[in-house]
Amino acid sequence: MRPLGQIEAAIADVDTQADPQAAAQKLLQLSEEALEHWVTARGETPTDDEREGFRLLALHRQGAKGDPSFNACRETCREVAWHYNLVTMQPEHSETTNRAEMLRMVSNHLYLFISGKLQVAGLGEFCCSAKPIRSADSLETGVNKEA
Repeated sequence: MRPLGQIEAAIADVDTQADPQAAAQKLLQLSEEALEHWVTARGETPTDDEREGFRLLALHRQGAKGDPSFNACRETCREVAWHYNLVTMQPEHSETTNRAEMLRMVSNHLYLFISGKLQVAGLGEFCCSAKPIRSADSLETGVNKEA
């Protein structure tokens, strides 16, 4: 598993225009890796199971056990799976490259939620508001007083 910071850069580096199907596969993998970090941080071994055909959804389910605030990213995970299906199941569709780019944005959103959640345990209690980790005090000092 690559370091969490490298996942953000890898998401940004995925070329969704040249080969949308390869991009979709890579973005799904990167989304899974982000979830693996959350599960590992909780002291668990990331599952290899699938939920509705996706390991991503099984990892989310595993990560949400005992932490209801983690459910804030459930729909984001489902959107990753949905956009993945759109790109891979309809490769000739006129919107395929746009769908792949949307998959990148949703994957990045998931990464940002998880990286924030690793910093602030309560993140997600009110949707995915990142206010606690983006407050002026924490940006100036690097310390989150609310955590």
